[in-house]
Amino acid sequence: MAFGWKGGIGTASRHLPEALGGWTLGVLVQSNYGGVLQMDGLSVGETLGQFYLSDHVADDRADGSIMIIIATDAPLSDRNLERLASRAFAGLARTGASMTNGSGDYAIAFSTHPDVRRTPERRAAPARVADLPNGQMSPLFQAVIETTEEAIYNSLLMAQDIDYPRVDGGEPVRALPVDAVRELIAARDGE
Repeated sequence: MAFGWKGGIGTASRHLPEALGGWTLGVLVQSNYGGVLQMDGLSVGETLGQFYLSDHVADDRADGSIMIIIATDAPLSDRNLERLASRAFAGLARTGASMTNGSGDYAIAFSTHPDVRRTPERRAAPARVADLPNGQMSPLFQAVIETTEEAIYNSLLMAQDIDYPRVDGGEPVRALPVDAVRELIAARDGE
């Protein structure tokens, strides 16, 4: 569950222009958390009546956990991978996540660049690890924020209703009503 609707798996990616390094970054999320859904500044959750802040964030219905996995081909050390992973939470916040007391949110990042691989030869002796300079990290930070946000939206927009009985006896799990979201966006944009 995410924002009271069916959550799930979502992905997104970015390819930076050559002027910004030409690196590729991808994010996979497993969304299962609460809050008040925001999409491009539009209060979707409040408008559609799911998990409104004053009604649900104060109890455990807004709890849950999101797993965010970030892959990049940029040569990053463990330190810069940690910095990149921490920026993913800015994308999570953009969606309206409450990050409540019971929320166990995690982000991990890894690089596929050949110069950071721990080969047997590199493990046998002291070795240098390639690392993008700090001054070149900002484009990747922006990319991971945008990509995390998009992956979360994709997890919601691609979800499907679950009609079988729930273990906890609750109501069937419903997917985010995509047509209603389209109508909200069209109304806001004057279409």
